[in-house]
Formats: sequence, structure tokens, C-alpha cells
Amino acid sequence: MSVMNWSLSLPELVLALCALALLVCGVIPKRDTSFGITMGAIGSLVVTMALVLAQGRGLAFNGQYVADAFSRFTKILVLAGGVAAMLLALDWNRREGIARFEFPILVVTATLGMLVMLSANDLLSLYMGLELLSLSLYVVASFDRDNGRSSEAGLKYFVLGALASGMLLYGASLVYGFSGTTNFHRIADSLGADGGVSAGLVIGLIFVVAALSFKISAVPFHMWTPDVYEGAPTPVTAFFASAPKVAAVALLTRVVVGPFGELATQWGQVITVMAILSMLLGSFAAVGQRNVKRLMAYSSIGHVGYALMGLAVGTVTGVRGLLLYLAIYLVMNVGVFAVLVAMRRNGRAVEGISDLAGLGRTDPMMALAMTIFMFSMAGIPPLAGFFGKLYVFLAAVQSGAWLLAVVGVLTSVVSAYYYLRIIKVMYFDVPEGAMDPRPTGLTVLLAASGVLNVGFFLFPAPVLSAAQAAVTALTPG
Repeated sequence: MSVMNWSLSLPELVLALCALALLVCGVIPKRDTSFGITMGAIGSLVVTMALVLAQGRGLAFNGQYVADAFSRFTKILVLAGGVAAMLLALDWNRREGIARFEFPILVVTATLGMLVMLSANDLLSLYMGLELLSLSLYVVASFDRDNGRSSEAGLKYFVLGALASGMLLYGASLVYGFSGTTNFHRIADSLGADGGVSAGLVIGLIFVVAALSFKISAVPFHMWTPDVYEGAPTPVTAFFASAPKVAAVALLTRVVVGPFGELATQWGQVITVMAILSMLLGSFAAVGQRNVKRLMAYSSIGHVGYALMGLAVGTVTGVRGLLLYLAIYLVMNVGVFAVLVAMRRNGRAVEGISDLAGLGRTDPMMALAMTIFMFSMAGIPPLAGFFGKLYVFLAAVQSGAWLLAVVGVLTSVVSAYYYLRIIKVMYFDVPEGAMDPRPTGLTVLLAASGVLNVGFFLFPAPVLSAAQAAVTALTPG
């Protein structure tokens, strides 16, 4: 059992040791080490990615840790999101005067927390991973400590995050009290036993779902998202909107489909309401926004609604559609935020939609990339975003969830307005001046995200097969 513990949890152990080593390397020398620490952090995430791909399958630490195809698929997405966030921050932090070695280490510890979350097979290990992630995110949200908006973003996220943690602990205590265990497999066995399901256990599940819904900013637990996205440094916002969101949605999926699969009728109603409200608010609230980061905050709420549509139907097809949507959303999101990080004029970062005016003439390559990302987020074929929505819509239709499908289609039409408005501003408005030259790393991220969005329909098989394997591991029946 000891050997199994070490071998299965090797990715997390290696990443934790790398974080400690990077911390020591950062505090010992007197000179600036931020660039070297960032490169080391990126390297540690890449090494961890290789270890995840080579990871075996099974349970460890007395059933508190699970390694399977589902955790492998979602961990690769999370690690890719962490690498992208650090690449986005490399030049940004230096220009903004916040290039300190703590930033990449905090991203690494946040990623470590996400890896623990995704392999959690117990409410206690789930809480440990979630808190490690949350504590790191509280700090990076206010990393630009001399900026009032960044400090406010960190404080708001901390206060509301503490409330969500309390809800999670209260829900976990109810689940333990009425089932006698915190292990996911044993909870599932207790629900399958004769005697019915107690109301206390259902209430505990609702509290757990509510706490996890805060992390994915699903309505009505979205109130922190616009202010935090707008106030945090742009690379931090990119990280918030990508890796942690993917990890939290995947964790919510494992929790409700695995141990609480027998209560699909109860949690399915809650997920359905959250999906509908998220799609509606995300689409309509974004229409009047003038700040691109704030618009992306509401857009992310809407996209969470589309992803939850696959979970709400509670079928294998729906969960597969959700995983595909997460993978595609991650790529789209990284591309959009690469454009936002590159939005600099006269050495100053700009965030307004009007600041993109005339970009098609002053920087055709960046305008083309942004056009691809906006079309993809709007669900225009044959871009990747279209297929992400197609799979979750098909799952809803096949399950007879017509209300979800109709709301999804209608809100997609509404959201297309503000995505297309950005394209109109870039190509038809009078230029306000050329953007500053962008670093090579941003150009590479833009090109890679654009190619993946355009080329997905040509080579969808690898992602589809990986998502199918992940679903099979999660729902073997």
C-alpha cells in the first residue's frame, strides 16, 4: 500500500517538492530571480504533465486519492492552463513593476491544489486541495498590492471564498453525519443500501454543490466574478478564468456523478436551475459592458451555464460533452486573454472595448486572432466553440431536456451580439493609435490558440477519445 501511495501520487509529490525548491531559490539570492523562477515553474508543470500521462490507475492513501482517466484528462487541462498563465504574466509583470518571484510559486501551489482536487476521492482530501487552491488565488488576485482595484479584488474574493469554504465544511459534516463516512465509494454504497435517503444527506449535498458552484461562478454564486476579473492583474484574470474553473467544474462533476449518483433527481434539479440562470445572466449582463475584462467575466458565467447543461442531463453523453466543452473553452480563453495582455498603448495597459478600435488596420494578425476567438465563443461553425456547444446541446435534446436546449440556443444568439460587436469595433471603427509591439511569447500563444480553434474540426479524434475514456472511468456502469 505504501508503494502504491508513492507511485500514484508522484505528480503531486514532485510538484510540491518543485514548489519548495523554487521558494528556496527565490529567497536566498539578493538579485532579481523572477525570470529564472518563472522558467523553473513552467518546467516543473511540464514535468508534472509528463508524470500525469505516465500515471497508473488505482486508489491510494486508504481510498482518499484516486488516479483514473478522468483525473488524467482534467489534470492535463489544468497544467496547460497554468503554463499559459505564467507565459502571459512573464512580460506583463515586468512592465507593471510586479515581477516578483512569488507569483510563479503561487501559481504552482494553486495548480498543486487543483491536482489534489481532481484526484480527491474523499470529502477531506477534496477540502485540502480546494483550500490550497483558494489560499493561493486570494494572494494572486491582490498581487498588484499598490493598485487599489487589485487589493479590492483580493479582499472580495477572500471574504466570499471564506463563506463558500464554510458552506462546504457544513455540507460535508452533514454528509458524514447522515452517511457515516466521507469516502466517495462508501457514500455511494450507503446511498445504494435499503432504507432510503435521509433529508439531512440531501441538504448536505446541496451545501456541497453550492460551495463548489461558488468556485465556478455559477449563478446565483457569481457575485464576486465581475469585480475580481476587472480588478485583478490581467494574467491573473486569465488564470482565474481557465485552470481553476476547469478544475472546479470537473470536481463538481466527480462529486455529483460519483458518490451521489443515486441522488441524480435531486442534484439534477439544482444544476438545471443554475445552468439556465447562468446562461441568461451571462448573456444579457454582458451586453452593456464597456470593459473587456468585465465582459469576459460575464461571458465566463454564460459558458459555465453551457458546460453545466451537460452535467444537468446526467447522462454519459452529457458528461462527455461537458469535458469537451471544458477543453475547448480553455483554448478559447487563453487566446482571448493573450490579446488582452497584448493590449498596450504608449506603455500603458488598456482594457476598454473602444481601445480595440481599428485594430484590423494597425495590427491585422492580432485582430484576426481575436476574430477567430470571438467567432468560436459565439459558436460559429466550423470553429471549435461550435462543436463544444453542439455536444452539450445534443445531450440535452437526446435526454428530452428541451428547456435547457432552447435557453442555450437563445442565449447563444444574444451573446453573439457582444462578440460580434468587438469584431465590428476592430474592423470598422477609426483607429485610436497602434498597440505597442508584443513579446514573442504572446505571439506564439495567439498563433497556437488560433490554430487549435480553427483545426479542431479536422482532427477531433484525440480529444474525443480522451474525453470518452474519462467518462468511462467516471461512470463505469
